[in-house]
Amino acid sequence: MAFGAVGLGSAGGAWLRWWLGLRLNPLLPTVPLGTLASNLIGGYLVGVAVGFFAQNQGVAPEWRLFAITGFLGGLTTFSTFSAEVVTLLSRGQPQWAVATAAAHLAGSLALTALGMATVRAIA
Repeated sequence: MAFGAVGLGSAGGAWLRWWLGLRLNPLLPTVPLGTLASNLIGGYLVGVAVGFFAQNQGVAPEWRLFAITGFLGGLTTFSTFSAEVVTLLSRGQPQWAVATAAAHLAGSLALTALGMATVRAIA
């Protein structure tokens, strides 16, 4: 059951990440906005999920595996983010590389905290 939960969640998250890339990456050629959106959305949603599962201990563990390990693991992407930052550096665009790295890191951390606060506020 756990294997299927992770697999189904991963597929959904990866498809959403792919779709965001298709829609958002053409908007700003210097910074792949699809990857940034995936990581920021995922940061917020993981905060919501962690907060939800902390307050709802009775929920079957497969749902946590589906949501956090599967869906959000498929949606967010450290490897693509890393490759994009290194590509910017190799193109001689260190300012864009630093800005991209900062946006991913600071944005994801802030949105994870906001997601957890959201759950506390509505609980």
